[in-house]
Amino acid sequence: MDTRGHRTRRHKGHAQDTGGHRTRGTHRTRGARSPRGRGPAPQGGSRGHFLISDVPFPGSAVTVLKRPPFCPAKLGGAALGGRGGHPGVAAAVAVLLEAACGHVLLTRRAATLRHFPNVWVPPGQRQDRGQELWGLRELAEETGLRLEPGTFSWRLLGLWESLFPPALSWGPPRCHHIVTYLGLRSAEPRQRLQARLCPSPCEVSAVAWLEPLVLEAIAATEDGLPATVGILELSADGFRSSQIPTGILLRRAPAHGPDLERVSTGTKFALGRWRAGPGRGERE
Repeated sequence: MDTRGHRTRRHKGHAQDTGGHRTRGTHRTRGARSPRGRGPAPQGGSRGHFLISDVPFPGSAVTVLKRPPFCPAKLGGAALGGRGGHPGVAAAVAVLLEAACGHVLLTRRAATLRHFPNVWVPPGQRQDRGQELWGLRELAEETGLRLEPGTFSWRLLGLWESLFPPALSWGPPRCHHIVTYLGLRSAEPRQRLQARLCPSPCEVSAVAWLEPLVLEAIAATEDGLPATVGILELSADGFRSSQIPTGILLRRAPAHGPDLERVSTGTKFALGRWRAGPGRGERE
C-alpha cells in the first residue's frame, strides 16, 4: 500500500508508505467516526484521530515511519481478509519502559492470543482515547504500573506499520496497525517497578527486565551475549523465576510455518531507536 504525499487518518483506513523516511505525526482529539463512517464511534469522550503527513502542520512532531521488508502492505497484500472487507488502519501504542539501572521491560504475549502469540513486545494496546498521556494509561492497564509525574522522562522513538499475519506466506492480513513507540525512562530501580507489576494472565505469560547488552544485541545482532536471560513467568501464585536461551530473543520471523517465540520486528526497530539515543527522537 503506497499513498506517498497524502495525509492519513486512522478512521478512514489509509496509511502512508514512506519507506523509512522522516514523517510528521500527531494525535488530535476530535469527534471521530467509526472506520466505515456509520456515525459516532461507541466510545466515551472524544475518540482521537491519528494523522500522518509528509509536510508539517500545527502540533505535529517529526519522527520516522518504517515497516519490515516482508510487510504485506509493501508486497501488495494490504487488502485485509474476511467478509467485512478492510476495517481501516488502527492506531496503537507500545511503551519501552527503562528503569533507572538501564534495564528495559518486555512482555511475552499469551499463547492464547489470536495475534502474535508468544511474541516478546513492550507493553501496549490499541489506542482509542487520543489524549496526551495515553501511553501511560496503556502501561498502567496492561502491567498495573502507574508512574507518578516527575518520576520519568519520555521521548517519541518512531512509528511502525504492523500487519497480522506479518507475512503473505502465512495468509492474507487480518489486522493493520500503526504503532507509536514511546521510550519512558523511570527514575525508579527495576526492583521497585517489578514489585508493582500486575499483568493480566489473559494477555501476558511472562515479563523480563533485559540489560543493555542484551537489548543492543537484539537490535543489532551483536556477539558476546550470556547463554540465557532471566524472565519472570506468570503462575497462579504470582511470578516464577525462569531462564530462556538468549537465542530465542534473536530469532527472526519465519517465512513459513507457525510463528516462534521471539522479539517482534517492531520491537527491534524501537530498540534500535532507543539505542541511538535521544537525538533520534522527540523528547518531552
